[in-house]
Amino acid sequence: MIAVSIPQWSDDVPIYRQLMDHLIGRILDQTYPEGEMLPSVRQLASDYEINPLTVAKAYKELSRDGLTDKLRGEGLVVRKGVREALLHRERAKFLKEEWPALRARLKRLDIDIETLAQTFDEK
Repeated sequence: MIAVSIPQWSDDVPIYRQLMDHLIGRILDQTYPEGEMLPSVRQLASDYEINPLTVAKAYKELSRDGLTDKLRGEGLVVRKGVREALLHRERAKFLKEEWPALRARLKRLDIDIETLAQTFDEK
């Protein structure tokens, strides 16, 4: 069984969108590997203490985006090959939406790339 940590839901974005982002993160970190089943709607709703309709909507969107396949009578499976496509998409999104602000903040704080690189192995 996969350990569940309940995300802190923000009021700014619909919960189903936040859940989608969370599930995409779990596909990327291989908590939900390609070819494996996602938890049932009821199980995920119970684990995250949200409405099953919210989970169903997130799952419908993941399926619509081509990230999952539906096995009749069984549930949703993470589609094979989807992780690589997600990595490409999420990297491009990070570089376009998040990196410019982060880069500007590093510059303001006079943190160079070498100093930043040294922190990668710190715990």
